[in-house]
Amino acid sequence: MAKINPQDIGKPLAVGEVAARSGVAVSAIHFYEARGLIHSQRNTGNQRRYARDVLRRIAVIKVAQRLGISLASIQAALAELPEGRTPTVADWARLSKRWKAELDERIHQLMELREQLGDCIGCGCLSIKACKLRNPLDTLSEEGAGARLLGMESS
Repeated sequence: MAKINPQDIGKPLAVGEVAARSGVAVSAIHFYEARGLIHSQRNTGNQRRYARDVLRRIAVIKVAQRLGISLASIQAALAELPEGRTPTVADWARLSKRWKAELDERIHQLMELREQLGDCIGCGCLSIKACKLRNPLDTLSEEGAGARLLGMESS
């Protein structure tokens, strides 16, 4: 393990250093920044420099992504944290409580979907009375039989 130079504590990190320390590709760091999940400052040479709290924020992002939390939800949660401060245990407790509720709801939806899967014949008619997967309330049956949304998904 490399020794930490006391003069480096508090020194902003270059994008390559953030990538090396976080295990995340430079392109992912740029993506997170473009999405407003993390922030950088520009030095006099117009190069990105990141405060060290970005390492913990990236760790939170990676854990949340691994759980299947959407980037929009991650962004909203991180926006509540004070800028320039490493997320704390209390911050994580708040975030994880919110995300636990999201996961519980998704698990519930997936379990319902699993139970309905046996009824699906995969024909694509989209208005079959029993089709709770593609047309949950069978609202399209009022327009008659047959495919109603075919080809609309790509637009």
